[in-house]
Amino acid sequence: MSTHAEQQVSPNQSTVADVLRIVLAVLLPPVGVLMQVGLGMHFWLNILLTLCGYIPGLVHAVWVIARK
Repeated sequence: MSTHAEQQVSPNQSTVADVLRIVLAVLLPPVGVLMQVGLGMHFWLNILLTLCGYIPGLVHAVWVIARK
């Protein structure tokens, strides 16, 4: 049997994944949001914000990733 500690993701792995998502969000904001939350409301909102301007889409993407 595995213990509860073995099933948890280490903080180091989580940090690396978050950094990867933020880098992708800088390149294309909806991709970072898609990796974080999937095809939900935040993804479609980010598409709309990115179409309105790169900066609003980027800010929203970083916010979605950071609030995790």
